[in-house]
Order: sequence, then C-alpha cells, then structure tokens
Amino acid sequence: MNIAISTPKRLYQEIGLALHERIRSGEFKVGDRLPPERDIAEEMNVSRSVVREAIIMLELQGLVEVRKGSGVYVRNETVANAPVGPEANNSRNSSDIGPFELLQARQVLESQIASFAALNVTKNDISRLRDALDTERQQLETGHGDYDGDEMFHLTIAEASQNSVLSDIVQDLWARRDESSMWRQLHARITDLNYRTAWLEDHEVILRALQRRDPEGARKAMWQHLENVKQTLFDLSDVDDPQFDGFLFR
Repeated sequence: MNIAISTPKRLYQEIGLALHERIRSGEFKVGDRLPPERDIAEEMNVSRSVVREAIIMLELQGLVEVRKGSGVYVRNETVANAPVGPEANNSRNSSDIGPFELLQARQVLESQIASFAALNVTKNDISRLRDALDTERQQLETGHGDYDGDEMFHLTIAEASQNSVLSDIVQDLWARRDESSMWRQLHARITDLNYRTAWLEDHEVILRALQRRDPEGARKAMWQHLENVKQTLFDLSDVDDPQFDGFLFR
C-alpha cells in the first residue's frame, strides 16, 4: 500500500515520520506500547522535547493513543496505515510549530525584548502591566481557564519596547500559539493548573525589574520565567516516567 508521506519541514515531523514507518513496517503492532521517550530520544539523537512533539503529531493524526501514566500505544490497522506528515492535515496545521520549539523561540526573543523594554518603559506601560497581573489574579481566583492576563502581560512588554517590529514579532508568536493544535493537545494532557500561580510570581519579578529600569534583571527574569514554563509543561505532560530527571534541551 502506498503511504502519503510528505517531506518533513521540522525536526519533530521527521521523527514522527520515522516512528510511523516503524509502525507501518510491523516493528510496532496495534496495541503495542512504544518505547519510552528517553529511549527514542537517545536512539535518534534528539532531545526528549522533540520526541514529545512527534508523539503529539501522531496523536493528533490518530496513529497513537497516549495513556497518562502508562505510555504511548499504537491504535489500529486502519489508522496506522493512514497518510501522515505535514500534508496529512490542512494547510494551516502543516506549518504547526512544536510547542517546545515555540517556547524556546519565545525565550530567546522575549528575554532580549524585556531587556530593551526596561530602557524605554513608560508610566502608562507599568500601569497596563499591573492591570494584566490583576487580570491573571482574578482568573486564578475564579478558576478561569483563559490565559488573557498572561498574554496581555507579554504583549504589553513588547509594546513597552516602543518598537513596532518587536511588538509585531511577539504578537505573531502568540497568534501561532493560540492557533496551534499541537499546543492545545499538549494542554489536554495537563489537569493540574496550580503551575499558573508560579507563573504569576514570575511575572511579578519581571515587572519589578522593569520598574527599576534594570535591563539585565528584566532579561534574566524573562529568560527564567520561560525556562520555568518549558520545564513545567514538559513535566506535567509526561506519560512515560513520573521520575523524569528534568533534562529538556541538549
């Protein structure tokens, strides 16, 4: 049977296609549990975050089933022989960015933008950032599932740089996040939302650095915040090993 496999655009897609080929060839049969992410990562010489993104891609396409606390399993013959890869979804999903790849890009860019914003922030910007934190607190207190306050905080920092190009870049990154089926699938694995309190505390540290007009403090605070976001989401979405040692990116 001919399988529709397109040329992968991203590393997680390449790994996902390789795993699919192993399923199609019979190495992993329907009902089989795939090897732990750690083993796949070592075998393919990639980070576990890339393997996690590849699994999410296969999960979205119905090729595997993720069972929390148990692992990843091949689903059925029909689905396992279905087209897979960037073109198996619609054109918007074909360019979907892996959630950890996106977070890494945000970490690099937004930490530098926060540093620049510390030199240009206005009283009005500080007031808007406080409003964003108030929105976050209200959403936490009411158990609201939206991330409006979180997004408002990050976008306002970009605007505080007083550079419209930087602001547009951050808006585009958040738009990709909001439209990403992979991002939604990652969060579907997570039921404990207590991590949002820690993220709010991170935001308060960033705001204090901006109020001091401390570029290096703002840069470090933003970098650490997004490092915490990556690590938290990775740990909470783990289905293989609850004792994961914390290694994320090579």
